[in-house]
Amino acid sequence: MSLAIANICIDCADPYALASFWSAVLDLPVDPESAPGDEEVGIGLPTGQDLILLRVPEEKVVKNRLHLCLAPPEVDPTRVGASRDAEVERVLDLGATVVDDLRQPDGKGWVVLADPAGNEFCVLRPAEEQAG
Repeated sequence: MSLAIANICIDCADPYALASFWSAVLDLPVDPESAPGDEEVGIGLPTGQDLILLRVPEEKVVKNRLHLCLAPPEVDPTRVGASRDAEVERVLDLGATVVDDLRQPDGKGWVVLADPAGNEFCVLRPAEEQAG
């Protein structure tokens, strides 16, 4: 027997507001039955799990012990936002902040960002660029 990841949960003060941010980042809809003020708000992921935003009373005070690593699915020069750098700029425009920029002059590396609640995540290069 083995376990599988059922959902990914992020603690925050305002689940609906943070779900709206993540909805825009991932280009996925917030659960239509969710509303401002809900204690828990979900976003269905294409893998079958949910990203769940949970209300907690305390503020985030230290670095995450677990974070999401995000990458564009493929390089498509005709698609706006297809590269790591374009995605970083798009996510910054949505309200993220840069925690650490680890991009290298040769194009390798990633950017550590924080969502509006301070939860860290990374934006990587597309998989085919990483392999090449």
